[in-house]
Amino acid sequence: MKKIQLTLIASFILFAVSAQQNNYMSIEAGDSEKEIISKAANIVPTPRQLRWQQLELTAFFHFGVNTFTGNEWGTGKEDPKIFDPTALDARQWVRIAKEAGIKQVILTAKHHDGFCLWPTKTTTHSVAASPWKNGKGDLVKEVSKACKEMNIGFGIYLSPWDMNSPHYGNNEKYNDFFINQLTELLTNYGKVDEVWFDGAKGEGVNQEYYFDKWYQHIRQLQPQAVIAIMGPDVRWVGTETGYGRETEWSVVPVNNLNQTTIAAGSQKDIAFKPQGDMRGDDLGSREKIVNAKGLVWYPAETDVSIRPGWFYHEAEDSKVKSPEKLLDIYFNSVGRNGVLLLNIPPDKRGLIHKSDIAALKQWKQLRDDIFKTNLAKGSMIKSANGVNTEYILDGNNATHFTTKGNDTTSVIELQLKSPALFNVLQLQENIKMGQRIERFELNYWDGMEWKMAANGTTIGYKRLLRFNTITTDRVRLRILSSRLNPYLAELGLFYIKELRLK
Repeated sequence: MKKIQLTLIASFILFAVSAQQNNYMSIEAGDSEKEIISKAANIVPTPRQLRWQQLELTAFFHFGVNTFTGNEWGTGKEDPKIFDPTALDARQWVRIAKEAGIKQVILTAKHHDGFCLWPTKTTTHSVAASPWKNGKGDLVKEVSKACKEMNIGFGIYLSPWDMNSPHYGNNEKYNDFFINQLTELLTNYGKVDEVWFDGAKGEGVNQEYYFDKWYQHIRQLQPQAVIAIMGPDVRWVGTETGYGRETEWSVVPVNNLNQTTIAAGSQKDIAFKPQGDMRGDDLGSREKIVNAKGLVWYPAETDVSIRPGWFYHEAEDSKVKSPEKLLDIYFNSVGRNGVLLLNIPPDKRGLIHKSDIAALKQWKQLRDDIFKTNLAKGSMIKSANGVNTEYILDGNNATHFTTKGNDTTSVIELQLKSPALFNVLQLQENIKMGQRIERFELNYWDGMEWKMAANGTTIGYKRLLRFNTITTDRVRLRILSSRLNPYLAELGLFYIKELRLK
């Protein structure tokens, strides 16, 4: 899997959007801390970012010459004749993903080796030179067609690093070459929902990537597509473990902006280039944002492979992550205000292996069993300073509870219909209105006094917390700190059987 180079983490581009969207706000020199916090509270996702966040689960299909050589990274010198899957079925890939609850898939249209999974006009190093379908195959077409048929999102990964291209190292020629490949992918296969870049780069080669040019080109050809993770819409969480931050803010600082340039470009499609390492434990706390020059909505994607490697290796058939491990990853990615990108690599036949299928099916069953019944449903709710308390149980994350006046704290008490056994808390904010809650606590009544079951910091789109099993008919959620009035969309209580991680 491509490792993000620190020198390139700083090169992502953020696009200014209209003031009505409030995806970005500049901070003026005279702004007080209160004013900065208010600005942060009112930053919201763009429509493309909101759609992406609501997916929750996406998948990667790593497939190419590495599948047949057994390598993770190729050399660019592979003979295209080695690419010869005997039973390739893109519909099987997409069906398996959809049955696992995954809402969008991303195909490695070109990895670092430069081998293209579509019959490109830019190079002979492609499926057109392979024996697969006698050189008449087009895997990008097959995956995109399957996605459309099954109503699931389609994305492409195009490696900036190309070990095969003779142009790599020539800035102008290579970037033109890359633009031409993007054009083919974004004009010949219908709607593309995500374009995924990493920052991998050949050592000892002076090649500059014209990211801002690429991004503007994507915006022109597929304006609804999110650009990740070296892109303006979605950032990398910082690891490839599937585990996100305990405190995950979607609003983060940008600090190298010239205010004159911002003012001139605020209503235009102008590229801004903030810098800094986006992998730290704390990206968006008050301490981080009060010294920023600007703030932007920039959410995290959490990626991991279902196997030890990113491409298929027969020796790893017995090392597929267990359903229980995948569940733990789910709680620590989607349940920490992220979107999980799970890699599911097809085998040499061109099929998802039975070991992966079994794990995915059982993982889906575990999630269904846990979240099918919200034990808080039907509760009587009261809150001294609350407005629209009933919305936290209406199953709609676009409606929300909030507080009266300027209150930034609240206590929401629920009287359950009957005593219930539970050990999972689910919370959601209405992120259409921003991300605001900074600290919360769940209490339960043990018959004599209130005791703490769980606590946390950020919520964002979704927060999941597990704790020791409790039986009670009274709980309360204490919102202890919020940036302006909180907008709590949903509250859920669930029970999960004790599972041993494998």
